[in-house]
Amino acid sequence: MQELLTAPLARLEQRNAFQERHIGPNPAEIAIMLAALGLPSLEALIDQTVPAAIRLEKPLPLAAGRPEHEALAVLAAIAAQNVVKKSFIGMGYYGTHTPAVILRNVMENPGWYTAYTPYQAEIAQGRLEALLNFQQMVIDLTGLELANASLLDEATAAAEAMAMARRVSKVKSDAFFVDEACFPQTLDVVRTRAHYFGFELILGPAAEAASHDVFGALLQYPDVNGEVRDHTAVLAALKAKGAIGAVACDPMALLLLKSPGEMGADIALGSAQRFGAPMGFGGPHAAFFATREHYVRAMPGRIIGVSKDRHGKPALRMTLQTREQHIRREKANSNICTSQVLLANMAGFYAVYHGPQGLKTIAARIHRLAAIFAEGLRQAGIPVLTGQFFDTVLVRTGARTTQLLAAAEAAGFNLRRAADDAVGVAMDETTTADDVAALLAIFGAGSDLIALDAAVAARGGALPADMLRGDAVLTHPVFNTHHTEHEMLRYLKKLQNRDLALDHSMIALGSCTMKLNATSEMIPVTWPAFANLHPFAPREQAQGYMKMIDGLAEYLKAITGFDAICMQPNSGAQGEYTGLVAILRYHAARGEHQRKVCLIPKSAHGTNPATAQMCGMEVVAVECDDKGNVDLGDLKAKAAQHGERLAALMITYPSTHGVFEENIREICAVVHAHGGQVYMDGANLNAQVGLTSPAAIGADVSHMNLHKTFCIPHGGGGPGMGPIGLKAHLAPFMADHVVAPTGAPDRAHKGQGAVAAAPFGSASILPISWMYITMMGGEGLKRATEVAILNANYLAAKLAPHYPVLYTGSQGRVAHECILDIRPLKAATGITEVDIAKRLMDYGFHAPTMSFPVPGTIMVEPTESEDLAELDRFIAAMIAIREEIARIERGELPVDDNPLKNAPHTQFEVAAAVWNHPYSREEAAFPLPWVAENKFWPSVGRIDDVYGDRNLFCACVPMSEYTG
Repeated sequence: MQELLTAPLARLEQRNAFQERHIGPNPAEIAIMLAALGLPSLEALIDQTVPAAIRLEKPLPLAAGRPEHEALAVLAAIAAQNVVKKSFIGMGYYGTHTPAVILRNVMENPGWYTAYTPYQAEIAQGRLEALLNFQQMVIDLTGLELANASLLDEATAAAEAMAMARRVSKVKSDAFFVDEACFPQTLDVVRTRAHYFGFELILGPAAEAASHDVFGALLQYPDVNGEVRDHTAVLAALKAKGAIGAVACDPMALLLLKSPGEMGADIALGSAQRFGAPMGFGGPHAAFFATREHYVRAMPGRIIGVSKDRHGKPALRMTLQTREQHIRREKANSNICTSQVLLANMAGFYAVYHGPQGLKTIAARIHRLAAIFAEGLRQAGIPVLTGQFFDTVLVRTGARTTQLLAAAEAAGFNLRRAADDAVGVAMDETTTADDVAALLAIFGAGSDLIALDAAVAARGGALPADMLRGDAVLTHPVFNTHHTEHEMLRYLKKLQNRDLALDHSMIALGSCTMKLNATSEMIPVTWPAFANLHPFAPREQAQGYMKMIDGLAEYLKAITGFDAICMQPNSGAQGEYTGLVAILRYHAARGEHQRKVCLIPKSAHGTNPATAQMCGMEVVAVECDDKGNVDLGDLKAKAAQHGERLAALMITYPSTHGVFEENIREICAVVHAHGGQVYMDGANLNAQVGLTSPAAIGADVSHMNLHKTFCIPHGGGGPGMGPIGLKAHLAPFMADHVVAPTGAPDRAHKGQGAVAAAPFGSASILPISWMYITMMGGEGLKRATEVAILNANYLAAKLAPHYPVLYTGSQGRVAHECILDIRPLKAATGITEVDIAKRLMDYGFHAPTMSFPVPGTIMVEPTESEDLAELDRFIAAMIAIREEIARIERGELPVDDNPLKNAPHTQFEVAAAVWNHPYSREEAAFPLPWVAENKFWPSVGRIDDVYGDRNLFCACVPMSEYTG
């Protein structure tokens, strides 16, 4: 007590309190761990791990960290600079009411947002069911047979539809038709993607699509101006020619309108944003994608399917997992390695909560308000240019356009300037009758809504009868049961209980960085000032957003050493694509169009070659040596061989093998000597921050996984953000945006194509990373990196006597992750890395990364956020599992009936009357004493993956399957 009473005020203010809460081990624990490594200090460990030649000479040029309350106050003041007006802009972004029970219990709940991609399906049955609900919702609304578990946004989904159409179309042409009434941001992204695929884009009226020799076509329904057209005839004409018809559609409109499937579409896509996800200045939002079942193996993204567990019980899993990029590499359907799981879950829950009748009522109300508005204008003699509409009308405003837009803005409304003489007005769930009356008054029309409503109702709205939906939707019981808040709350809790997330235990996934997602970082995401802004709102209304984005960009420049940051990519894979596009644009600007060869080490993430292929590049693999490093001799030979055709090297640093390669600068120099550029995959950037940087090692461009290094949570498989950093010479070639520019009027990249639908990607989650860096400060970030490396080395040292550590640096150290070799155990006992992964569930842990980057191994990354006690629990579990394997080796347990082969053990199995295994129920369920204190019960047994792939079923399971 006396010590505190005499301490200086600076100590009592606890300015570093957040750093201490983010970093798991305290100083005493750090000392214990260092002693176990035989080292006197963290500095000594870093000296043995990170090559001296690439170490930063100075501390990061960032301010000291701020306490949580202070950082929140600063950000709140920044957010207050945004001006949130009611948006009638539309164009794919609409106001929506997030049901409070979903907001509090999903969006703001770490049990949902800290979960990982459901690769370990037995402990992900909750979010898998939620995703299956989403898929069923999409199947019902689109009228197609198969849907995936979401894509990044509507524009990139459209680009994926184009690529898929080329894969499956029988037409030899390389031309693709795009409806001129598509959203402009969609056309922007599709045009960028088409250029690097070598496709010709043909733009014109939707009705003319089949009059061209094209392999596919993209039509908008309803279109950008609100017009609802029946595309049945044009889709039939496309099909007759062997071309693929894709329809970008609005899920809210599909509750009332004929489905794309009924019209004959092969693909339907769109954004589920208006099903409960705030606009958030552009994202994140779940795109949806549906197609015919016979195209399943060509469809991009992840699909949730139904299989069975070893007891015959229905069980969910990601189906057709061989489609994943780490297996198919440059032959992958796309480079998508994430989706928008959290947002897809929210959209699915929105449908579950409201049910079909509730959703139809919301849609009908939106349409009614639009029809009332249009009727009021017509009665006043104001031309309405949209004939058949759902929620959006185009109004001829002539010379009054600027005046009307200004009057609306002054009244608190944002309208869309569709042309110099026309304004677009889109209604949504948040629109009120008073809003419509106020808008009519602004336009100089009468606002007797009762009379206008009666006139519209008498006509049955503004949609012709032959365009109305006739089939039933959302008939499954899940959409017809949970309509009270109590029912919904319990349903959400039931699903959450089936999932293991960071709120239960560490998730030691190599290369995935499942660190603390602090509450203070998450709070600003749902502030109305960030959540409710349209991405195309006048930029002067988004000054708070721009200040926050610019501030984060400056932070990232300081950390990476780059000269410019592009915030548009809304996933790591999108960041890869954006970086390679910048490189190709750079070469083209210098007249070196022939530079198309991309060197990629064999240890690289599978998204790397998939991305290069999407950019039209020729992938050349570079060998790795016995220590897991890039084979410098092979690199030099191939760089020389391709010489004038060399475009880039894609490399991950530290390597995917978990080692700081000491010759990284020489590797970069070799590529530069031959005129190539170096792209650094930012998956492992969290091992560099404060110690070295992409620019310091010689990279020209790199993406930054904000959902890894900078604390945006994984959300069960998304959202993510993957902005890129660029050296000055590449900065002029970053992505722009056709609707809302990403820079100043004199920007060097003006007019260059976009890579995502919104100018700043998923902008509403950027405050998470801003808060993290602000609270950590430069020294805190460096300390986090050092402790991440310490935790990994401690874990490797403790496990090395039991599992061989496959790769280490020259001084026997690993970076922030380590690879444990399971292959000798498999050879001796038949036990595989999969068996170990499943057995870890019985101990209450999610498995590390399996079989990547080396088959037959597991890659472990503890992160800096796990304290010594949690690390020791994981180590104890792994050692106990090794002893179970030893019992098999000694013949004490049979090779086909042991705790590993039977894992995971469910509560149902352990409590069953019959137990015929040669080990006890207690060994199965409570293998170590502390497991019982916080037992996580997998809800299903080991899932039969082969059965799931052979019996493809990707919709909601009939209730009889659970009760029969």
